[in-house]
Amino acid sequence: MTDIAQHFINEARAYLSAKYLPKIESCLESLTDEDVWQRANSESNSIGNLLLHLNGSTRMWIMSGVGGAPDWRDRQQEFDERAMIPRAELLARLKQTVAEADGVLANVSAEELLRRRQIRGEEVTALEAIFHVVEHFSMHVGQIIMLTKMRTGKDLKLTD
Repeated sequence: MTDIAQHFINEARAYLSAKYLPKIESCLESLTDEDVWQRANSESNSIGNLLLHLNGSTRMWIMSGVGGAPDWRDRQQEFDERAMIPRAELLARLKQTVAEADGVLANVSAEELLRRRQIRGEEVTALEAIFHVVEHFSMHVGQIIMLTKMRTGKDLKLTD
């Protein structure tokens, strides 16, 4: 694999596993299950919905789109869920998803990065799909941090 392709894969894996996931975990440690499912209004997502959404999106784009696993995602349900799934369960699911995504990413070749495929009706390369997941995670981690600060009124002491 070329140096730049390997570097891209390594960085994507590090951002998902070592940078974003610990920030989510830190936020969840500061919250109650009720906090995780609190909505500012009917048009806003709860942290719980955002976690379900990250789980579904990562599975669709990485495991299915890049790795070839079946896609069983129900995107709308990620936003419609109101069952107040415990935060420990939400975190366990997301950790499992990120670990599975990491396994897929560890086996992506430089050639595979440039191969085009259909994901959610779009024709994209694996590189584009991976880039999308990393930037999508970043956006929602930022929202989770903001919502956590709003709920707790605390400095979460997160770096980066």
